[in-house]
Amino acid sequence: MAISNKKLASQPSKTLLPAELAQKIKLFEIHSRKLIVSGFAGEYRSVFRGQGMEFDEVRPYAPGDDVRLIDWNVSARTGELYIKKHIEEREQTVLLVVDLSKSGDFTSTNRTKREIAGEICCILGFAAATNNDRVGLLLFTDKVEKYVPPQKGLRHTLRIVRDLLLTEPTSPKTNISSALSYLNQILRRPAVVFLVSDFLDKDFARALKITSHRHEIVAIKLADLRENSLPKLGLIEIIDSETEEKFLIDSTNKLFQENFKRIIEQEESFLRKLFTQLSIDYVKLTTSEPYEASLRKLFAMRSKRLIK
Repeated sequence: MAISNKKLASQPSKTLLPAELAQKIKLFEIHSRKLIVSGFAGEYRSVFRGQGMEFDEVRPYAPGDDVRLIDWNVSARTGELYIKKHIEEREQTVLLVVDLSKSGDFTSTNRTKREIAGEICCILGFAAATNNDRVGLLLFTDKVEKYVPPQKGLRHTLRIVRDLLLTEPTSPKTNISSALSYLNQILRRPAVVFLVSDFLDKDFARALKITSHRHEIVAIKLADLRENSLPKLGLIEIIDSETEEKFLIDSTNKLFQENFKRIIEQEESFLRKLFTQLSIDYVKLTTSEPYEASLRKLFAMRSKRLIK
């Protein structure tokens, strides 16, 4: 399900000048560092743990130890029983999967959904890098626009944010299924996947289900309040930003307003139900509201769920 034929006109795409890009990235970096210092990195670490266990050392066997952990090679050489000691493997792979379709340029405020995506990815990237995780980037429309393989380090995170803001998509459309299919081909080991999109697409439930079985997905929906409520301005023209179809509607018509509201509610209900069924953590962020509290709420909910 989707409401792609009800999208509002987007802002014209603006190519950032080098100085503007550098300034924007610097602001993102400053804001991200402040959040990390305030404890955000610790909250991230507590709810996104590494996968599996890694070998640490051997120690003498003690009564009650699991016999399956006995290291027979060391035991044979020493003549005494030793077991393998393991620790939780903290390091993991994080992939930021970001929707660059034309609807991301829409805003009724001074920040587009794409700019919010850049800020969010900078924060998550810094948190992951602080946790010594590898971070990668996948940008998509109705095809993969750019892929940056996961690496460690804050410098790499800043490179990812730069690519996100600088990449000019070659298509205005959206195909979440295509992006997830590509993801499954390039990532062989389980990863934490942050899927950042406005989810104005359809028929991606099956692809999402397949990916959620292989990887840990966190869905971040970006929205603008004007997409949920049309002002009553009489006859107005709305444009599908991805197909460029135009519609002339009477925004004061009661039946139209009711139908528009119903479609929006159905879409939100569909997404929430789908994410719940697949055990996918989900948060909705808007261009007009601060997002730090919402991200922390997401982490708190996730922590509570993991404890159960």
